[in-house]
Amino acid sequence: MEVTEIEVIELELKYCERCGGLWLRRWGEEEVYCPPCVPKMLQCAASGKRKSQLRLPTDDHKQIQGREELAALCGEGGHA
Repeated sequence: MEVTEIEVIELELKYCERCGGLWLRRWGEEEVYCPPCVPKMLQCAASGKRKSQLRLPTDDHKQIQGREELAALCGEGGHA
């Protein structure tokens, strides 16, 4: 009897952080862009374009006490 080895590759469903499309990546990898968007993002990086940074308003008299206050300050999210 011949034994055949089977290679198991674990995948996870991921959305592209550029186009929002769904794709599969190997479990545990860090890539955040789908394969078609990777070259486009490399072009952006090479041209010196950067993502705008979120700047939160500062108030010397206020401190954020917990996640609820941070969520109220930043607004609702997670609807990609």
